Amino acid sequence: MAQLLLKGHPIGNFQGVLFDKDGTLSHSEPHLLALADARINKAIEIAREQAPALQASELRETLRRATGVHNGMLDPGGTLAVASRQDNIASTATVLCLLGCSWPQALALAHACFDAVDQDGLIDTTPSPLINGAGQLLRDLHEQGVTAAVISNDTRSGIEDFLTHHQLSAGVAGIWSADDHPRKPDPQAVLELCDRLGLPPQRCALVGDAETDLQMALEAGIGGVIGFTGGWSRPPELPSAQHLLHGWDDLALRTAT
Repeated sequence: MAQLLLKGHPIGNFQGVLFDKDGTLSHSEPHLLALADARINKAIEIAREQAPALQASELRETLRRATGVHNGMLDPGGTLAVASRQDNIASTATVLCLLGCSWPQALALAHACFDAVDQDGLIDTTPSPLINGAGQLLRDLHEQGVTAAVISNDTRSGIEDFLTHHQLSAGVAGIWSADDHPRKPDPQAVLELCDRLGLPPQRCALVGDAETDLQMALEAGIGGVIGFTGGWSRPPELPSAQHLLHGWDDLALRTAT
């Protein structure tokens, strides 16, 4: 167990810390913006062939709003930043449906769009860089015997590739991904991850960059709910945070007595 210090002030003693990935550990915004553009362009291309009645300009603008892209920035609480791939497919299908497609056609077009972007290989699949200070904190937790885990709506392979790429796998004891059920933001996801780690939720802290993460943690009885604001161009609004963390250098550890 270790004491967490935020700007030098103690905020609690914890046996484990659960981390979101995108926008918390990972500087994901550039990759996600490129992914949004690729999917939107592909959706327009496929719609021209299979749903020519759809207006390209209306489709582009509506998909941008649904995805959370605005003025070259990504909404940290938007669908692409927070939700799983399956949720983003459903969101895209909903837009297509609202613009005139039947639901079966919209869902088929959305799946075709996402699969085609993956197959084109135009998006760099190299894991996103770490946010400054995140790697050192994970190493410090490991050295002090504090259990670290990642809970994210990325796929298990995506999380594992990220940790391996940054040589952090040894310091992360558990993963809860979009491949696990239930997914975030169901509080049961947190409870089952804590059970898998052998830790009581009240002895854990959770650090996330989305309001849904923090509400989930509170409902699960997590002992320390920390909102991280330093991962996006547009800082997220996190009213449920018990503590706000703007950069990893502001968080330190001290051996609990």
